[in-house]
Amino acid sequence: MKLLIHDLGENDFCSIFPKLDDSIRVISDDGTIHNCIGCFGCWIKTPASCVIHDKYSDMGELLSKCDTLIIISKCYYGGFSPFVKNVLDRSISYSHPYFVIRNGEMHHRRRYENHFDLQVTFYGGNITENEKQTAKKLIEANSINLDCNDCSVSFVESLAEMGGITI
Repeated sequence: MKLLIHDLGENDFCSIFPKLDDSIRVISDDGTIHNCIGCFGCWIKTPASCVIHDKYSDMGELLSKCDTLIIISKCYYGGFSPFVKNVLDRSISYSHPYFVIRNGEMHHRRRYENHFDLQVTFYGGNITENEKQTAKKLIEANSINLDCNDCSVSFVESLAEMGGITI
C-alpha cells in the first residue's frame, strides 16, 4: 500500500490527481485533526495507538502497512506545513520509546518489521536555497529515524508542476 499525506485543498488535489489507484490511502486535512499533546500515551498507555480518538489515531499502524510514504507539503521555512507536521507527530506510535544505535546515531527502536520508501515533494513559489537545504536534511533525518529503504526530496514552485509527480 502507498500512503499519501498532503496539505492540498480538495479542488487542487482533485485537479492534480483526478484518479488514484485503490491501493493508495490518502490522508488529507478535513479540519478535524487534533494536535498531538506530547503525552506519549501511544508509547506507554496504549502502545501503538494514539490516545486521542479521531480519524488520525491509527497513523503509526498505517505506516506499518505501507511500502511507500508520499508526502506533499507546502514548504514552511525548510519544514512541513502545520497539518503535515501534526500528522507526523501523531505517527510516533510507529516506533518504540526505546533507543538503538543506527548509523552511529541514537534512534528509536522499530516497532514494526516493514521498511518503506519516503518520497517528499515540497511546493511554494519562494523556497530559498537555505530552506531547500534545511528540508533535505530534515527528510534525510526522518528517513533514518523511520528506518526507510530509500528517500527522495523534490521541490516545485507551483501546483501546476505537480501534474508530473508519479504516485
